[in-house]
Amino acid sequence: MKSFSLGKAFVPVVSAITLIFLLTPIVHVIVFSFNDSRRSNILWRGFTLDNWMNPCGAPQVCTAFSNSILVGIVATVAATILGTLIALALVRYRFKFRSTISLLLFTPMATPEVVLGAGLASQFLLAGVEKGIGTIILAHTMFCISYVVVAVKARVASLNPAIEEAGRDLYASPGQVFWRITLPMLTPGIIGAALLSFALSFDDFIITNFNSGTATTFPKFIYVSALKGVPAQANVLASIVFVGALVLVVVVQVLNINKQKRLARQ
Repeated sequence: MKSFSLGKAFVPVVSAITLIFLLTPIVHVIVFSFNDSRRSNILWRGFTLDNWMNPCGAPQVCTAFSNSILVGIVATVAATILGTLIALALVRYRFKFRSTISLLLFTPMATPEVVLGAGLASQFLLAGVEKGIGTIILAHTMFCISYVVVAVKARVASLNPAIEEAGRDLYASPGQVFWRITLPMLTPGIIGAALLSFALSFDDFIITNFNSGTATTFPKFIYVSALKGVPAQANVLASIVFVGALVLVVVVQVLNINKQKRLARQ
């Protein structure tokens, strides 16, 4: 008969408790997306599919969701392009104040969001810029650039310069070397940085709240609605985002496993 070992059971038990703690809010969101809610979505009133059949039934929920999608896409594209170019410049070129710029790029990541949001709001106010979707996009692009630079910079530093030199030895122009050699090798890092930027932008509330004016994003809508219970339709949209992200992760993992198997056969 095997004796019970507290040391062996500690890690599985703690892991299970942590997993339950992390998944409980997600399960709550999914379950209450099927709630037959009326004025509030705090108490369970019965199962229904009406919320999934009409996810835009709650006032402004789809407008807020589409605003978050729009802001996330535009800010991600802008931050990814600018961040990739900055990362290439910092790794491949030597210029004045290079170290200072590299250090300052970490400032948005280290600064508390409430300070960053208040500072940006003050700058927009002093410049006389009316707050709205445009200011949200500018704010999100600003703090997403830092994350893109960090992710792509690590990828650029890992590249073998000899591969690019081989392309130049074969009489390829600098543009051809970049588009046919450098960029394809940077693509995994760029895609990862873009996905991170979109997730950060879509999820942000504090900086958005300072710089949104009358515009509403999905996190801001959730915050305002939380006092009387988040509408079930908002739970539907949140569930769709979660399931979509989960499917994307599974697909990527399956593709990577299949790729490794193909490489192992060669």
